This record gives sequence, C-alpha cells and structure tokens, in this order.
Amino acid sequence: MNDDQLLRYSRQIMLPEVDIEGQIKLLNARVVIAGLGGLGAPVAMYLAAAGVGHLVLVDDDTVELSNLQRQVIHSTHAMGQSKVASAVASIGAINPDVNVETHCTRITSDNVSGLLEGAQVLLDCTDNFSTRFALNSAAVACRVPLVSGAAIRLEGQVAVFDSRDVNSPCYRCLYDEQSDENLSCAESGVLAPLVGVIGSVQALEAIKLLTGIADGLTGRLQLYDARTSAWRDMRLPRDPDCPVCGTRG
Repeated sequence: MNDDQLLRYSRQIMLPEVDIEGQIKLLNARVVIAGLGGLGAPVAMYLAAAGVGHLVLVDDDTVELSNLQRQVIHSTHAMGQSKVASAVASIGAINPDVNVETHCTRITSDNVSGLLEGAQVLLDCTDNFSTRFALNSAAVACRVPLVSGAAIRLEGQVAVFDSRDVNSPCYRCLYDEQSDENLSCAESGVLAPLVGVIGSVQALEAIKLLTGIADGLTGRLQLYDARTSAWRDMRLPRDPDCPVCGTRG
C-alpha cells in the first residue's frame, strides 16, 4: 500500500481484526454485486469506500425517477442512464482507485457462472426469485460465498450461504421455487432507509468474509422489523434433499 492508501484506510487498519493484512485482502479482492437498486446502492458504496479493489456490477436496468427515493447511488441527473454507468460515476467519486467492471445485462442461468469467475464473494441485491435461484445455483457450483439480502415494506432479511462449508445451507434450502414472484417494492412499497440498513449489513458480511473476521452470518438468517426496530436471528439447517446443494461433498 502507498501512503495515500494507508491514510484513506487508516480507521480500518487500526482494527486488530483487519490490520494491514486484512486491508491488503480487501484491495486484492474481486466481488460481484448483482443488482444496483436499493440494496446494491449501499453495498457498492461501502465496499468501494472500504477499499475492495475490484467490483463487478451487474444490472440491466436504467435509472428512473421512482428509484431515487431509496437507490442512493443514483442521482437526479443520472435518470435515463444505465444503473451500472450511474454507479460507476458515484463509485469513482468515492474512491477512484477501485477497479469497476460493468455488465449491463440481465442475469440468467446461462451467463451467471461466467460473471463469478475469479470472485471471492457474490452479493445478491436483486428483487426477484428467478434471479436469486440462478445466483444461488452458480454460487454453489463455483464455491463462492453468497450474501443474500431482501427488503420490502418495513421488513428486511440478510443471510450468508457459504458453499465452501459442508454444513452451510444454500438459498434453495430456505426457499422453494414456488415462492411468490410478484412480491416486489413496485407492488408492495418499501421505506427508504430500510434498504440502507439491509444493504449495509450485506456489505459488512462481505468484508468479514474477505478479511476472515469470525462469527459471520453463515448458516443464519437475520430478520429485521423496522416497525419495532427489532432483529431476530434464526439458525438455518442444511436440507440433505436440497436439489442444489444436497449432493455437495
């Protein structure tokens, strides 16, 4: 690290759980962020600010006026731009040293494995089940830890699924493919700061995975009720009959 980096990341480096070694791991990391909406916005900004060296941004959408209430990585003048292009500009303003790779494409089962090539962590910040299932299948196949987040109305959740751990469940262990595809912010609404809370926890869990900080959320689901500001923590067992990870050795 050069002198500017030592100063930029000094507040993290002074943490014994991070130190110089952990910061170097962040600088050398390649992380995929799927979705640049309400969750992906704080994820991308915090990972860039923390010094994750290579961010892969994937989203096929463009910035609309209705996004701006919660998708804080985008601004009014970015309306009509692709979300990945808008995010690149914001990330560059936060930390110009971050290498950003963009894919303005819809995630499918055909292209997702290629997007994960060389990645240490995948963050699922999408808002539909078909994409989440595709990301999960690829994460299991590629042995890439998956940090999953969701937020709607006044409720949010975060979980980590790490296929490198033989005891860890996967997303498909938690949800079957008959889940309600129509449950979205466009249909049900969401309070703006809620996605910031959940996205920030996703970014935190990603940094813990990258630096080796213990006691992460692997195998656990955290549920947040914004009405009461209460968190609930649930252990997630692995399903031995899961069609995605059940045969994993």
